[in-house]
Amino acid sequence: MKKHYAIFLLLLSIWSHAQIKGTIVDEQGKPLPYVTILQEDSFYGTTSNDQGNFEFTLKKSEKPVLIFQFLGFKTQKVTIETAKLPYSIVVKMIEETFSLNEVVISRNVNPALAIIKKAIAARKRNTEKTNRFTADFYSRGIFKLENAPKKILGQKIGDLDGALDSTGTGIISLSETFSKISFEKPNKLKEVVTASKVSGSNNGYSYNTARSSFYDFYDNTIDFGVPMISPIASSAFNYYNYKLEGTFFDENNNQINKILVSAKRDSEPVFEGHIYIVEDSWAIYAVDLDIKGYRMKEEFVDIMTLKQNFSFNKAAAIWAKNTQSLELVAGAFSVKFKGKYNYVYNNYDFISAFAPKTFTNEITRIEINANKKDSTFWNSNRPIPLTSEENLDYIRKDSIYKTRNSPRYLDSIDAKNNKFRFLKILTGYTYTNSVKKQNFSYDGLLNLGSLSFNTVQGYNFDTGFRFTSRKNQETKGQYTSIGTKFNYGFAEDRLRATGQFTHRFNNQNYATIYATGGSEVKQFNASEPISKFMNSISSLFFKNNFMKLYQLESVAMGYNQNIANGLNLGVRTSYEKRKPLFNTTDFSYFKKEDFYSSNNPLDPTNELSAPFETHHLVKSNLLLRINFGNKYATRPDGKFNIRNSDYPTLYFGLEKAWAASDKKYEFEHWNTSAFYDLKLGNKGLLGINLKAGLFTNAKNIAFTDYKHFNGNQTNIGQTARYLNTFKLLPYYSQSTNDRYFEAHTEYNDNGYLMNKIPLLNKLKSTLILGAHQLSTPSAKSYSELSVGLDNLGFGKLKLFRVDYVRSFQNGVSKDGVVFGLKILNVLE
Repeated sequence: MKKHYAIFLLLLSIWSHAQIKGTIVDEQGKPLPYVTILQEDSFYGTTSNDQGNFEFTLKKSEKPVLIFQFLGFKTQKVTIETAKLPYSIVVKMIEETFSLNEVVISRNVNPALAIIKKAIAARKRNTEKTNRFTADFYSRGIFKLENAPKKILGQKIGDLDGALDSTGTGIISLSETFSKISFEKPNKLKEVVTASKVSGSNNGYSYNTARSSFYDFYDNTIDFGVPMISPIASSAFNYYNYKLEGTFFDENNNQINKILVSAKRDSEPVFEGHIYIVEDSWAIYAVDLDIKGYRMKEEFVDIMTLKQNFSFNKAAAIWAKNTQSLELVAGAFSVKFKGKYNYVYNNYDFISAFAPKTFTNEITRIEINANKKDSTFWNSNRPIPLTSEENLDYIRKDSIYKTRNSPRYLDSIDAKNNKFRFLKILTGYTYTNSVKKQNFSYDGLLNLGSLSFNTVQGYNFDTGFRFTSRKNQETKGQYTSIGTKFNYGFAEDRLRATGQFTHRFNNQNYATIYATGGSEVKQFNASEPISKFMNSISSLFFKNNFMKLYQLESVAMGYNQNIANGLNLGVRTSYEKRKPLFNTTDFSYFKKEDFYSSNNPLDPTNELSAPFETHHLVKSNLLLRINFGNKYATRPDGKFNIRNSDYPTLYFGLEKAWAASDKKYEFEHWNTSAFYDLKLGNKGLLGINLKAGLFTNAKNIAFTDYKHFNGNQTNIGQTARYLNTFKLLPYYSQSTNDRYFEAHTEYNDNGYLMNKIPLLNKLKSTLILGAHQLSTPSAKSYSELSVGLDNLGFGKLKLFRVDYVRSFQNGVSKDGVVFGLKILNVLE
């Protein structure tokens, strides 16, 4: 009975109110997927689905004609007899016969070059015709996983809420949207999402919006993480080879040139495949292009295929994109991902100008009831019919969602998972109330992930408790977290404890209040330039204890919120008692005859001296962050900020110490910084980070309050970019309580230069040039210059970077090599 009921639901979901339903096949009767279907003399159309099926509801017309267009096949025209609607049809597509004129055969002339030259010359004219428009937009995205393992890092991944079958294969994401869009080149967008549907979530909102669908080959570059060179870019002949494979005529008797594009150099950021150019107008008729993952520096992507189809509207004399699809195949370690995203543009209205204030900083807005549309709406309006697999996914996951989110089911799962066993005292324990969306966790006494070593505490580890409530997070963005952490150092035989409380009020301005307190060890540099992991390795294996610590006993409260679009304000006040600490152990695995340096960064050879005296004070901090031109997307479940990369991000800060145990510890620290990524098109990216600050009334303040700079003495780098750190600077050699200026710049060629150098281009790496500068009144100016290679590794694992660095200070230069191990970020 259940089987028959499921089949009935499937048939019911497939039924729709479309006037015309049909299947498109080739001459052998094989279904053709993603054939473009248009109503003649309109900007209205759709495509067939993976199984060649289509549905179409006609616009009003006396004698409507449907046009069926598919690359490699002759365009078909079908006149619709409106008196017989609704009905079903089968459309048989016939393979196109391509012809080559005599000049193509000539060994001395490549006619493709002349066509591409004319297409490049006509780019401006052709793109201006579609500079401004409104349209209806539909998108569907599906993502599949194949051969998923049962466990990852020892943790079971389960069936991902019903997505995977017993072989680890299935649809892990399926969603659709309808939008009303207004667009003006190059990047002005207003999108209102009127309908959104996510498989397996009654309250979900799809991320498939128009913002991620604008791939314009009339531009010089198309952004796929790196700027990919268009086959008709102004510099295209430096990157591509071209071959005219044939010509054919469309339904309007326009001659279409089919041109094969291929890479001159394998590692360049280029496409491969076909571009179709209309004779005389030199407009784009279609693109069918592949992007290899390594060419866009996405090693886990095998290949992406982008297809676009354009139609000609006689009344407007415009070639307009009506359908687009993007397929990708990715994966590693025998696990494969496959994704496909389809987009349909309908009801274009090309206009000369938009009304003032049409475009604001709000790029996308999802209507509050967008996810409440019923199946009747979707079956009546969906331009691309669902495949049987997609239908079953909606039915099955919606059923699973209802079952697995019912109080009875959640309580039964909690009862199973919440069982306490004696071993949990060692390994950790979590108690969950899924109905109330609350959980309580205990880290266990064998929290090996927190184990580290330093010369003050010796081996030390953490354990703790945490309570989290997310009852209103989905609807209002609220959550509350209360926790405590215990840290025990074996060498000093001391237990320290801290507590933390955080509450976020909403998902609009993200107002958040927090409080902390307790006793802990802290690095003098609050930015923690050396990680616990790296310090443990450096100390235990090389007898270099670079981490310098002091004891902080404190109580603090803070508040943070977005006070305006692109403007964030954070305030914090704390009472702090600081005590110096001393080494308690000389243990190491190697170099046992060597000595550790003292814990005093001002006097590394003196084990008895301290960098400051015990004292207490109150400290207040204010930090203002400004993102100019900030954009945002508004959804019923939150407001999501989108940083505008055309402008820098500015920070302004004030730190004031007062009510100290001694007046000499009171001071003001004024600071500012600016971060900017300057995009250089296909020539790379220049990152800039400038910092400056000034202390007042700070002549005798404690070393803990100095401005410390992020150095590195391990020859190991852990960040993807070095825009906030020096590569060879000793950690506390330049610390200051006076004014300072700090500059970091880093140029990444994104392969622009490296792709052209023989042999080196086989590495498929990127060239990195760096420059760093530091100036303080108390020390000579310090600077670094570096050259390096990024994106190094084996196969798909491009996790490494290497830099040669030369530093300069007071007429003395030093050099060194820094090995970047970005995987260490995961370990931390």
